[in-house]
Amino acid sequence: MSRNILVTGGAGYIGSVLVPDLLDAGHKVTVVDNLMYKQTSLSHIIRDKNFTFTLGDVRDESLMKSQLKNCDIIIPLAAIVGAPACVRDPDLATSINRDSIFKLLKIVSKSQHVIMPTTNSAYGSGGVDNFCNEESELRPLSLYARDKVEVEKALFEIENYTSFRLATVFGISPRMRLDLLVNNFVHRALHDKFIVLFEGHFKRNYIHLIDVCQAFTLAIDEPNKFVNQVFNVGLSDANISKIELTRIIQRFIHDFVVLEAELHSDPDQRNYVVSNSKIEATGFKPKVSLENGILELIKGLEFFNHQPFTNL
Repeated sequence: MSRNILVTGGAGYIGSVLVPDLLDAGHKVTVVDNLMYKQTSLSHIIRDKNFTFTLGDVRDESLMKSQLKNCDIIIPLAAIVGAPACVRDPDLATSINRDSIFKLLKIVSKSQHVIMPTTNSAYGSGGVDNFCNEESELRPLSLYARDKVEVEKALFEIENYTSFRLATVFGISPRMRLDLLVNNFVHRALHDKFIVLFEGHFKRNYIHLIDVCQAFTLAIDEPNKFVNQVFNVGLSDANISKIELTRIIQRFIHDFVVLEAELHSDPDQRNYVVSNSKIEATGFKPKVSLENGILELIKGLEFFNHQPFTNL
């Protein structure tokens, strides 16, 4: 069934892959994005008659009211993503990541399905066996995670929502980001040939960009399985530490040197193992393994230089 879908921040890292997928599936898609990173990642679909682009700021309430009028599904991707980017300008981050969503949720109708990307960094940091599922206590440490937790609480108050607590995303996008952990480590392995790793024992979960898009597509196609629920979205066999990640990369880039040191601490102190069994029970099955994603990055990063492709 064709749906009218509004995607905010649709020219970003996830949206630049998700929006073409939605169009290919026959949906009508409107993107609102302020193009703050000067990206041109959706230019190749501009001729699609089912695609509409609006240059604008999601904090503009009158704009958002006008964009919401005829849509069935809202996917709010507009955000300042990641702990370092939020620390750099916390007021901007909170105004977009939290406050604009609060305003959005007040004006959506009961019939409109809001599919919200949140974050499993909300689980924070615990002991060695810090195993988390959707019922686990949220202990957000970074500003980014704290704002996302507040947004999720507000999401629970509306009639028609889905919350996806995304693992750390990796993979090639037309709006590339090299500040994401897997992408960053592979880039540094290719270009610097070494990395100084601190708190290498910290674990987190990972998920390929294509599989993030798959989760959104499933929620659109089979809403009864997803409405008014929270799901972790990650690779169950990729709950690994940073040092384990570097060792996997070394299988493919043999001259990548990893030095462990305690010179610094990670500003985003997340450390957890996440269960993805709930979303897997819906039929979600990741298509891209961590290893294949690393091979993709090795091949695809030839197209990107570091400076323009980061949120910092």
